[in-house]
Amino acid sequence: MNSKRIAPFIFLTALIFFASIPSIQAQSWLEKGKELLQQATSQSQDKDLSSDTVGKGLKEALKVGTANVVDELGQPGGFFNDSELHIPPPASLDKVQSVLKRVGASSMLDDLEHKLNQAAERATPKAKDLFWQAISRMTIQDVSSIYNGPDDAATRYFEREMSAPLAAEMKPTVQETLSQVGAVQSYSQIMDRYNAIPLVPEVKADLTTYTLDKTLEGIFTRLAQEEASIRNDPAKRSTELLQTVFGP
Repeated sequence: MNSKRIAPFIFLTALIFFASIPSIQAQSWLEKGKELLQQATSQSQDKDLSSDTVGKGLKEALKVGTANVVDELGQPGGFFNDSELHIPPPASLDKVQSVLKRVGASSMLDDLEHKLNQAAERATPKAKDLFWQAISRMTIQDVSSIYNGPDDAATRYFEREMSAPLAAEMKPTVQETLSQVGAVQSYSQIMDRYNAIPLVPEVKADLTTYTLDKTLEGIFTRLAQEEASIRNDPAKRSTELLQTVFGP
């Protein structure tokens, strides 16, 4: 890998995740990236950067970036207030909603919906350590593949490397948070009310699996959007750094 490509190469993967983060975080991130890019450029004037230097620079950048993404979704309203990531009640409860609406009790499902999103928001920060573990295992070949890959190459890398460990690590947390926010109790009350109505069909829902799947889906959806945005949207290339990597 020649020195002219190394500097933007180090900065690329970090940039692709953060086109949509709040302005204060974005400024902090760009300043950090500028520092890394200037350091890499300065060193490359005399000699090619070592693989060790490239790896350390990229991994430091990705640690900062993935932490910001996870922290954003882990804030109150991170899922609930996002029209795309918002978690609705499981489809298996549509029949329950219809029946309870006829008896004026549909608000019970609204309460459950809010609590499912709360549980996802509280469970999401658990992902940060696992992201960092995946970053620590990244090789130069991984980085090269991301750089030369499709619009969602970085997201797909993390999804491939982390879906199984994330699910295993986060499932107990999701289960616990569902209980903490009162979702389990709400579901029990909903089903008690529903089953008290004569001749209704049997309905079941696995809240833990459902909420976990939706939480992971939301994380990877947001990462893919941010990656594609920085790769393809010229309006996002408003700084010299972005233009250096992707062109004006």
